[in-house]
Amino acid sequence: MNVLARLFPNAPDARSWRGAGACLGLSILGGCAGVSPFATAPVDPESPAAQAVIAGARADTAYPKFSDIPPTPANPRPARDWAQAVAGAESAGAQLAAQTAPETWTLDGTSAFAARAQADVTPPPAITMSDTEAFARDARARATPPPSPR
Repeated sequence: MNVLARLFPNAPDARSWRGAGACLGLSILGGCAGVSPFATAPVDPESPAAQAVIAGARADTAYPKFSDIPPTPANPRPARDWAQAVAGAESAGAQLAAQTAPETWTLDGTSAFAARAQADVTPPPAITMSDTEAFARDARARATPPPSPR
């Protein structure tokens, strides 16, 4: 049975998908046409970094050889010891996470904490007017006026 597509408005139309795909493809290609990831970027030849890179690229350097690879250590740590070290680090991390979890502390009892802290501390001596005047006198003696704007 051949039914017209306009009788089913939600049926996908191949022509509209082709048009949308072509539009998307052209926009992607058009946006990327002028940009090449392999092109060299302009570099200021006067910058110290550019000079160092150019000097490093031109220098004839000795490349490592297979004979430069160090020999295998005589007594490497066995895999069992590595496993124990990893397990110890993981258990220490789990213990730290358990000790600092959100449910291990609360903000309850702040007035009792403040009362204990105030009881442990001796209050400073009271400030008298003569102390204030002596401080002001010393500050005036140390102060130097700014230079005149001539």
